Amino acid sequence: MSTHDATDLADSAAPLDALLVDAALGPIRRFVPDASSAKWAMSLAKHPVDSIRRLGALGAEAGRIVAGSSDVQPRRGDRRFADSSWNDNPVLRRLVQLYLAGGQTVEELVAHADLDPRDRARVAFLLENLVDAVAPSNVPFVNPASTKEAIDTVGMSLARGGIQLVKDLAAAPRVPEMVDTSGFVLGENVAATPGAVVFRNEVLELIQYRPQAKKVYEVPVLIVPPTINKYYAIDLAPGRSLVEFSVQQGRQMFVISWRNPDARHSAWGFDTYARAILDVLDVVEEITGRDRTVLAGICSGGILASIVAAYLSGTGRQDRLAGVCLAVTVIDNEGAGTVAALADPRLAALAKARSARKGYLDGRALAEVFAWLRPNDLIWNYWVNNYLLGRRPPAFDILFWNSDTTRMSAALHADFVDLAMENQLTHPGALTVLGVPIDLGKITVDSYIVAGIADHITPWENCYRTTQLFGGTSRFVLSTSGHIAALVNPPGNPKSTYRTNPDDVADAKVWLQGAETHQGTWWTDVAAWLDTRCGALKQAPRKLGSARLHPLEPAPGTYVFDK
Repeated sequence: MSTHDATDLADSAAPLDALLVDAALGPIRRFVPDASSAKWAMSLAKHPVDSIRRLGALGAEAGRIVAGSSDVQPRRGDRRFADSSWNDNPVLRRLVQLYLAGGQTVEELVAHADLDPRDRARVAFLLENLVDAVAPSNVPFVNPASTKEAIDTVGMSLARGGIQLVKDLAAAPRVPEMVDTSGFVLGENVAATPGAVVFRNEVLELIQYRPQAKKVYEVPVLIVPPTINKYYAIDLAPGRSLVEFSVQQGRQMFVISWRNPDARHSAWGFDTYARAILDVLDVVEEITGRDRTVLAGICSGGILASIVAAYLSGTGRQDRLAGVCLAVTVIDNEGAGTVAALADPRLAALAKARSARKGYLDGRALAEVFAWLRPNDLIWNYWVNNYLLGRRPPAFDILFWNSDTTRMSAALHADFVDLAMENQLTHPGALTVLGVPIDLGKITVDSYIVAGIADHITPWENCYRTTQLFGGTSRFVLSTSGHIAALVNPPGNPKSTYRTNPDDVADAKVWLQGAETHQGTWWTDVAAWLDTRCGALKQAPRKLGSARLHPLEPAPGTYVFDK
């Protein structure tokens, strides 16, 4: 598997708050017909002529397939049938054609049904999962690669695959293993940028990174990472670390490493996490001697950072911020894709009740949900590799990070579910944190917002709407990559581009039409944006911490090792 393929898969499995309902309830319910399925069946019954016509067309195509005159072919890029035997063998070719023709008919029956968008999305998702599951490529000995491997290894490939299948089903998340983790060591070849923990409380550790330039900008940057998965997506391998790049550019970098909560911390909600961010903001100011900081957030951490920025504005202390940066962060959840259609108030209430009984939402449950969001890439691809071929999954740092899940406290889970279901942050005062009504329109400091055009988790159009919610001047940057690749996007990749448009229009698609494409990575663009907002250059500090706050231990700290 190539690095590009592995990155694409990781992009599909990154955290998304809108999936929190499904994570608490489990993915199995997606395969159970529901009210939307009943509406679809009624629609087919009410339009029998159209249904019969499409089924008749399928029968006619099946006849052509059997006769060998069909031109049905896999879609370009469909790796399931890349082996030449699928086309060279007449039986296998006909089997694939029958499968593809049947799948196309199912798509048409859903697309032309008399359903509202929500019901159509729910039915399509159910049927797509079922169609993907019955692909001939998933069947041992039918899959030609599986047969060849079994012959070459005298059956040992299937034996290894069977053992791995039993192992994977024995513990959550009950999905195929996606990465060989044996070659990665935290603090050595991932999360390896030199630094130290300079502050620790019950909720988090604060890491200050050692400068890698002789001079640094006066104003520091504080990054709030997501609350599921560990922080080090922004500090992967040397040369692929946003933190390393930033300190080399003269940035004073501070990053939060969240504690992995358990049942004892079930009451930690928005108030707890907002207070923790405010506490470390005090620490950053003490260590740097500056009264202003650039506050940055990623995914769900971007939501928390936005809440804190609005809190500071509501309390008259917005002067503590030199700017706000958000990466792959959705604040306006309206029309956020298929996932939004899979939840409703009843399911949301059930999900919150279930995590409340346990005290937390297990990150492994969310990983399982993400896998079933794109089963061809995240389930059946590994089903074939791990079980049918008996091979190990790839060793790739992004997938290693992705497998390093954490829990989410029950209260924070409930807060995020309510936030997404009610779209609270788009309504001034609908959310109150630490006793202060949250109004994003009162955030008047400059903001930098980046999204990925291929992001399946936080759609870029939703990310763009943040520019219309904040009250200050926003710079929106659209990367060509997806959710995780937008973060792990170092200079030097000739395929990397990003788009900008100085016109702050309301419609994202209009913005895109007028956008200019630039070669390279947005890392260099945000560096230039920060340069003009981070004050003057000064001599880099020789020691980390302050006279009162001494380094507790080297980065990546202790909380990152919590399981």
